[in-house]
Amino acid sequence: MSPQQPAHSIIWLKDTVSTNYAIREFLPELDNLSVVAAHQQTKGRGQGNHSWHSLPGENLTFSILLKFDDLPATESVRINHIIAVAIREYLRKKGVQARIKHPNDIWVGEKKICGILIENSIREKHITHSIVGIGLNINQVQWPEDLPNPVSLSELTGDRYDLKCELESLQKEICRCFELSQSTDGRISLQEEFKRYLFFLENATSVR
Repeated sequence: MSPQQPAHSIIWLKDTVSTNYAIREFLPELDNLSVVAAHQQTKGRGQGNHSWHSLPGENLTFSILLKFDDLPATESVRINHIIAVAIREYLRKKGVQARIKHPNDIWVGEKKICGILIENSIREKHITHSIVGIGLNINQVQWPEDLPNPVSLSELTGDRYDLKCELESLQKEICRCFELSQSTDGRISLQEEFKRYLFFLENATSVR
């Protein structure tokens, strides 16, 4: 399957090992802020060695490519700012108030709605690009018993959602935040928004 698409494209796959893995395969042909999404991941990953659980066709499981011209590796937290603020704003527009749990989760109340996995490529102490894997619970309402605190957008609002439409909306938020990050004032705004909703969970273990 060829990924040749316009800038900011969204490529949907029926299934893949993981969307981060798939986007690496397509990398030479992808423009900045392009997305590879899958209806099913067979080995989706969370932070560390944790896996990501998602029923096929129920949630958003995708990766987005961020390319940088001059981002020092020491300032990689800017990527967290872009992604977390964008997801929180997407949820806010759905009527859901979310928080950012350090380092890379999005929670609503005491439940986890989204996980983020950031993989950076570094050359000469600068990040050339990042592949950001995102798992956002959208329509799933039944969960394995060993997941202590998952929640989906559907459970919170009572609605069901078209995954392709929701991914387009979320991609637009990420693009907006990426553009903000290109200016000093924009970076300050993203950082302040990130800090405003950031929290740390003491003695936490990942639920995915």
